[in-house]
Amino acid sequence: MKICIINGPNLNLLGKREPEVYGSTTFEDYLEELHAAFPDIELTYFQSNIEGELIGKIQEFGFDYDGIILNAGAYTHTSIGLGDAIKAVTTPVIEVHISNTYARESFRHQSYISGNAKGVILGFGLKSYELAIRSFL
Repeated sequence: MKICIINGPNLNLLGKREPEVYGSTTFEDYLEELHAAFPDIELTYFQSNIEGELIGKIQEFGFDYDGIILNAGAYTHTSIGLGDAIKAVTTPVIEVHISNTYARESFRHQSYISGNAKGVILGFGLKSYELAIRSFL
């Protein structure tokens, strides 16, 4: 099984950025835990602060992988292009958020991704990614 995890803007700052919201673990450290927990799954990871690069990765992995886990960060609430990319590919996409976006500012309650995603997991911290992986099993 092949799953790609795609993280959007500012998620490269996990472990430093607002630890009260996002925790103090870097994603690279957490990714090691995921590899250990799921040794039989080929996990690919990509992070970018650039919207077009995220769309490109969705298109690259969107026909050959078994699943994509996407945390588009703030682009969730602004990017029609990401929503269209998800709609265009055949690989199922799970939208993931570390925080509960509905417990935050009202602009974070809108997602241009959810309508085209297989499902949405949010509010469980980094464990949201593990839950997304398990949803593909």
